[in-house]
Order: sequence, then C-alpha cells, then structure tokens
Amino acid sequence: MAPPRKDNIPLTLRVSQSLLKLIDDRRREEEDIPTRPEMVRRILQDYFDRGR
Repeated sequence: MAPPRKDNIPLTLRVSQSLLKLIDDRRREEEDIPTRPEMVRRILQDYFDRGR
C-alpha cells in the first residue's frame, strides 16, 4: 500500500452499525471492493459532484 499523501488530512468519525452496514453493502456493489475509507471518499465525492 502506498503511503498517505501529504496534502490529505486524516478524518476520524463514528457511525452507527446501520450506517456502516449501508457503506459495506455499497462497497460490495463496486467491482474493485474498495476499503471503507475509500468508499466513504467516493460517496462524499459523488455527493459534492452532484452540486449538493
């Protein structure tokens, strides 16, 4: 695994089990099955790309 980029800032958050299950279920829909952090990044990027 590559080292973290220096321009990225760590973010720690707590989520409910039900939200974690939704994230995990969505991960499994992806062809490459991303890590949880990567899936959260993708979800957030998609959200902001849609102009919300």
